[in-house]
Amino acid sequence: MGVYIFIGPELGRRQEAANAVKERYKKGTTAEEFTFYADDTSVGTIVDTLQNQGLFADARIVTVKNAEAIKKKDDVDYLVSFSKKIKENTALILLSDEIRLAAGFDNAKANKQVFYEMFESDKIKWLQDFFRRSGFNINKDCIDIILEMVENNTDALKRECTRLIYFFPKDQPINAQDIEKWLSHNREESAFTLFSRIAAGDLGKSLEALNVMLAAKTSAQKILSGLAWCFRKLGDYLSLLEAGNANNSFELKKIGLSSPKTKNDYAAAARRYNIESAEACLALTARYEILLRSPAAVMENIIMDKYILALIKAGSV
Repeated sequence: MGVYIFIGPELGRRQEAANAVKERYKKGTTAEEFTFYADDTSVGTIVDTLQNQGLFADARIVTVKNAEAIKKKDDVDYLVSFSKKIKENTALILLSDEIRLAAGFDNAKANKQVFYEMFESDKIKWLQDFFRRSGFNINKDCIDIILEMVENNTDALKRECTRLIYFFPKDQPINAQDIEKWLSHNREESAFTLFSRIAAGDLGKSLEALNVMLAAKTSAQKILSGLAWCFRKLGDYLSLLEAGNANNSFELKKIGLSSPKTKNDYAAAARRYNIESAEACLALTARYEILLRSPAAVMENIIMDKYILALIKAGSV
């Protein structure tokens, strides 16, 4: 089967599936590889690339990222129609952070898998196994810090933890404070760093972080999903605050707040948001997610700028 649809927020396992397909098509032969982003490449270009076999390769692999951006019925129908007659030595891999693509893709003859975010227990085991294979012993406090400060997918976890094992010597114990300090100074822009800026009410730095993420081809939907997760956690923190338990380490740990940096971020957010405005931010996120699925999505950067501005304004309480 030459068409593969791998979607969902678990980037690590999703990418492993895509890599396995590529290796299968490369095995014992030469292959040409092409990667496109659906939000800035026409379906016509994708199909032309699939059709035009090169002179010096026996196979062709075309990967299309952000495939949720293929929404127009004519584009979907054209790609689905072509996918049914794709050559045996050609692979089309459609990738997306979303859990579904446009409805027309349901008619494609494709190997489809949805990679959902792992449960917390699965992520803990994944981290334990990763460090054990690398020759490190890591305790629960360190794992809690990593899960708080790194995006919730194995791709981001693997990237940051690979850096960590090169930074820390194997013959010394790793403590949570060292990990927090290292991650704070070295992590890339993510929904977490963006939330930190929003929590501080810094519109300029929030927009700067947003634009860095969009320029790096982080999907708008992934940013929305990450911020929704942060605002849900803020709701939990505000409930603790209302109950007088915001300084209770055990209660904070239960909602996933262990590191001083993360606690400071949520304490800052609590000075700007109350439970009602945090819920309003979740409603805003849902509204903008719908907007990004509409024809207006061609103005994605403007829509996302307006979204961040709306979140900042919602916090002026």
